[in-house]
Amino acid sequence: MDATAAGAPRFRIREMTGPDIDAVAAVRMDAWRHAYADLMPRSYLDGLDAAAFAERRRAAFADPDGAVSNLVAEGPDGEVLGWAAYGPATTTDPEGTAPDEGELYALYARPDVIGTGVGRALLTEVLHRAAYPAVRLWVVEGNARARRFYEIAGFSPNGGELVEYADGSPVPELCYRRAAAATG
Repeated sequence: MDATAAGAPRFRIREMTGPDIDAVAAVRMDAWRHAYADLMPRSYLDGLDAAAFAERRRAAFADPDGAVSNLVAEGPDGEVLGWAAYGPATTTDPEGTAPDEGELYALYARPDVIGTGVGRALLTEVLHRAAYPAVRLWVVEGNARARRFYEIAGFSPNGGELVEYADGSPVPELCYRRAAAATG
């Protein structure tokens, strides 16, 4: 998928490759520090380790039985602007885990490209490619910008809640769900 402005490609969505892993790690770290600046302890965000995340991604990426699909948004010069990961649902929602549903595990864009359509294009492509009747995701409850983004895209809270911890501080999350684009 190519997104254009005035006929010139701004970015394209493609499958992630091994050489993208370090750039994806940097996107994730920058995005977390930006999005969660007021929602998680600064000590936790400052302690995020892009190299450790990249190593975990390499291991997951190399797993021939892995069910995770990864997409990147690539700028005209080849730079990674955003990343999305999705696959089979791994979490429980209020009705229980539906084995045929998908889950958006991650969707991040570099802070300097927020509002340019990178996130929307990644999400659209995930929903198009997801071979599931519905897709769920978890969003930090206090992240109003992300919640609006997902609600505009047709997701709605389904009542699922969980609490993660960052440096001992609770970080409540809400489960959102919608039908995948391929199925309606």
